[in-house]
Amino acid sequence: MMLMFLIPLFGLIVVFFNFKGLLKKPEGTEYMREISLRIREGADAFINHEYKKVAIYAVVIAMILGILTAWYVSIAFLTGALMSSLAGYLGMKAATRANVRVAEAARQHKKIGPALKTAFQGGSIMGLSVGSLALLGFIVVMMIFRHQLEPEQLVIVRNYLGINFIPITMTLSGYALGCSIIAMFDRVGGGVYTKAADMAADLVGKTELRLPEDDPRNPATIADNVGDNVGDVAGLGADLLESYVGSILSVIVLASYIFVLTSTEHTELVIKLISYPIGFALIGLLSCIAGVMFVIFKKPSNKPHAELNFALFLSALLTIVGNFFYTKFSLSGENNLESFGFRYGPFSAYFSAIIGIAAGIIIGLLAEYYTSDDFSPTRKLSHKSMQGTGMVISGGLALGMMSTFLPCLMLFAAILAADHFAGLYGVAMAAVGMLSFVAMSVTVDSYGPIADNAGGISEMSGLEPEVRQITDRLDMVGNTTAAIGKGFAIGSAALAALSLFASYMFSQASPGEYVKSISELLNLNIINARTLGGAVLGAALPYLFSGILIEAVVKAASKMVDEIRRQVKERPGIIDGTEKPDYQRCISISADGALQQMALPAMIAIVTPVLSGFLLGVEFVGGLLVGTTLSGIMLALFTANAGGAWDNAKKYLEQGNIEGLNKGSQEHSALVVGDTVGDPLKDTVGPSLDILIKIMAVISLIFAPLFQKFSIF
Repeated sequence: MMLMFLIPLFGLIVVFFNFKGLLKKPEGTEYMREISLRIREGADAFINHEYKKVAIYAVVIAMILGILTAWYVSIAFLTGALMSSLAGYLGMKAATRANVRVAEAARQHKKIGPALKTAFQGGSIMGLSVGSLALLGFIVVMMIFRHQLEPEQLVIVRNYLGINFIPITMTLSGYALGCSIIAMFDRVGGGVYTKAADMAADLVGKTELRLPEDDPRNPATIADNVGDNVGDVAGLGADLLESYVGSILSVIVLASYIFVLTSTEHTELVIKLISYPIGFALIGLLSCIAGVMFVIFKKPSNKPHAELNFALFLSALLTIVGNFFYTKFSLSGENNLESFGFRYGPFSAYFSAIIGIAAGIIIGLLAEYYTSDDFSPTRKLSHKSMQGTGMVISGGLALGMMSTFLPCLMLFAAILAADHFAGLYGVAMAAVGMLSFVAMSVTVDSYGPIADNAGGISEMSGLEPEVRQITDRLDMVGNTTAAIGKGFAIGSAALAALSLFASYMFSQASPGEYVKSISELLNLNIINARTLGGAVLGAALPYLFSGILIEAVVKAASKMVDEIRRQVKERPGIIDGTEKPDYQRCISISADGALQQMALPAMIAIVTPVLSGFLLGVEFVGGLLVGTTLSGIMLALFTANAGGAWDNAKKYLEQGNIEGLNKGSQEHSALVVGDTVGDPLKDTVGPSLDILIKIMAVISLIFAPLFQKFSIF
């Protein structure tokens, strides 16, 4: 366990030196530094205010968990909340300092290579923080409560309320829930903030005032750049951290319940199977550290897309090779693996994890195909602007809907293959495999908003058009990498949710209960009225959740649209450049809107399964989880891909790729409207849905015994 502890600690040391190296890079002109400072101060003010509010919710939830389960679950929950918050905070700090340095690298060198390397270095701080802190927290919780891994503790116990649980699984479920709650607040709050500012800046600035992207005369432009950091960096990091933790948890819970319920006496084996996903993830973290350092120290490249893909594939390859030897070392020679579903000996779970890695990459590449302007779907969408705004909207909706089929086909194949090799344990390991190199995925994702901010700073600072062209190229690649990252998060959420659902069925067992086959506890009768009713309600829930999020963005954006129009009308000097806009007012509107709206969606995720369970029992909640998971996966894929395609279709025209059309044209305005429709879909709704799925699964897992005992009807 101590050796495990040292690896994430090493990751944080690399984060420290990367951050220090980033700060040594030049920041450019005084005006560039001034703009960067405004963005930084706006982001810091929001995140500090958000975390103060979230801390209150976290303490209340921790107290409730402690009362209903056990005191140590509260400690684990607060540890998870702390690690998730810290990862988002560190990543945002790095991003708000990297943006101006990327712009300066482009200005100084007039080449894309140095700017790419600076943006990648800034993103790596977020990526390595996510991987390191997630695993550090997991290992710290297991070290503190290591007595729960002793043979006599690996049993189902009953607390004073009559709730049955295995101590180690309940403790780690608390840790995962802490990560998930922070992720939900970060994603929802950050998503509302960034998209309210983005929509208002586009709708008024581009379509009404005909101002360029990030024009300093647009009062919302600083708020838009602040939003990139709080939504697409802090929110993204917390999102993938909780996915990472949730996938590892699903393996540990399954291994523990299979061990307890089948009454096997192979205690040493189950301890190895509990540790195996953590070790697998640690090898992935080491691989990502190697991949990050290789890209930072190699000669700069002028091909950002190839460079980022290379970093991702290198980390995946190192993870696959490293874990082959780790599996051989940790599981070779073990007998009785078949009782855990292993069909091909010690490497069964390894094969399942490799399937997860392959599935994650393919789902990511499919997201790239549907959203990148290198491929026909997005290019065709851009050309639809010649037929008007309605065709752009309809084309984007069609693209998003069609884009759900192939990723789901891939998930279907991955689930079957992973189950074939190692049963439900293998399905859970496929989710771990998919996110085993999460540090690199987040690095590549975080690079995008940093590049976007750099473009804003170069535009507002009046730098040469050549500089903006460099940052725009970086930003376009960033949109695609963000879509790939969302594909990983959604795919892993589906696999982890399936495993957590199986664990939910297991958690209804009583102390001393044994079964001949684990399938005895995994029967959910779909034609049972309660189960079917739960599935119907669960399928509707993601749509209600999404509608609330979109409405929250629209409310905040509407206020900002009115504010921009007011400023321009009352102060005509803003447009001719003789007066500076009141940027702070727009920042405040976005922040207030986000903080006011972020609580309700999070409460829906927490309260729905709890209320349903106490009213209608475990079968209804089982159906609820099935419906929410299936509906949520489809909706998340649809919104992420449609939004990404609309965004890049606009940028495709802006780059001069359609002859005779350019910025400011009627066709460009049609694509701006499409991008505005897609903004809350891809950056608020899509990323939040996978968190909704996992929060509901973990909450249901924790409270399942209570539902059995205290359901009213």
